[in-house]
Amino acid sequence: MKVIFMGTPEFSVGTLEALIEAGHEVVLAVTQPDKPKGRGGKMQYPPVKETALKYDIPVYQPKKIREEACIEELRKYQADIMVVIAFGQILPQAILDMTPYGCVNVHASLLPKYRGAAPIQWAVINGEKVSGVTTMQMDAGLDTGDMLLKTEVVLDEKETGGSLHDKLAEAGARLCVETLKGLEAHAITPEKQGESPTEYARMLDKSLGKIDWTRPAEEIERLIRGLNPWPSAYTDWTGKAMKIWEAQVINQEEAKAAQQEAAKPGTVVKVEKDGFLVQTGKDLLKVCALQIPGKKRMDAGAFLRGYQVEAGEKLGSEG
Repeated sequence: MKVIFMGTPEFSVGTLEALIEAGHEVVLAVTQPDKPKGRGGKMQYPPVKETALKYDIPVYQPKKIREEACIEELRKYQADIMVVIAFGQILPQAILDMTPYGCVNVHASLLPKYRGAAPIQWAVINGEKVSGVTTMQMDAGLDTGDMLLKTEVVLDEKETGGSLHDKLAEAGARLCVETLKGLEAHAITPEKQGESPTEYARMLDKSLGKIDWTRPAEEIERLIRGLNPWPSAYTDWTGKAMKIWEAQVINQEEAKAAQQEAAKPGTVVKVEKDGFLVQTGKDLLKVCALQIPGKKRMDAGAFLRGYQVEAGEKLGSEG
C-alpha cells in the first residue's frame, strides 16, 4: 500500500519501521514541528522525523493540520491509507475521508478502555493486569472509531509506565502490519465500540506525581510505577522534592511488627539498611529507590549511607 504515516514520539517509530520492512511504500511522514530543547534552546527533531529521514522519506511538519493548505498538500500523495499513531493533532473530516482505506489509528489500550492521551500510564496506575493495543478506523470522535484488531499484553508485577510503553510499541507495530494485510484482503470486520468502562485517560502533568500519603500504600506504589520515567512521583523531604522511583507495599501484619503505635500518614516509622518505611492511609510503603535534586537516582540504602532519615520524620507538605 501507499501509506501516509502520521506520528511524532518514540512510541510511533517502531510502527513506521515495521511498515517499511513489510514492503509498504511510505510516501510521506507527517509529524509535529521541531521544538527547542535544553538550556541552549537547540531545535530538536521529533523521533518520527529522524527515522523518516534515515529512510529518505519526505517529511511534512504542519503547525495546524486542519488548515486547507495542509489538507491539499496531503492530497498530492494519492495514498491508499493513512496510519496514525500518537500524532498529536486532531484530524479534520476531510483527511479522515481522503484515502480509499481511510485513517487507521494504533491505540495503546484495549478499546473502549482508556480512550485518551495517556492510556499506558493509567493502566499501570489503576492496577490493570492486562493491557494491549487496538487498531481502529478513525472517525470524528476521540478514540471512538470502529475497532479492527486487538492484541493483549500481560503486565508484570513491577511493570512501569516506561516498560509497558516499550512492550505496547512493539506489539502495536506488529498489529499495524497485520491490520493492513487484513484490510487489503478484505478479511477484517470492523466492530463498533461500546461505552468505555474507564475514565478518560487524561494527559499527564507533574502535579499528578505529588504523593498523597493518606492514600493506601498499594495505590501509591502503582502511582510510582505508572509515572516512571515521567513525570515521576515525588514527596517533600526537608524542603526538597524527593522523587521516589521504586517502593514496596508492607501489608498490615508486617506493618504492625514494624511500628509500635499508629502514626500519621507520611511519617517514617522505621529505617532499615536498604530503605525506610512510611505510614500511608493503609499499610506501610517501603521506599527502595529515590532521587533528590542534584543527584542521580540511587538505591535507598546508598541514600541512607549519605543522608540521615529518622523514625518520626514527616514526608510531604501539609495540605
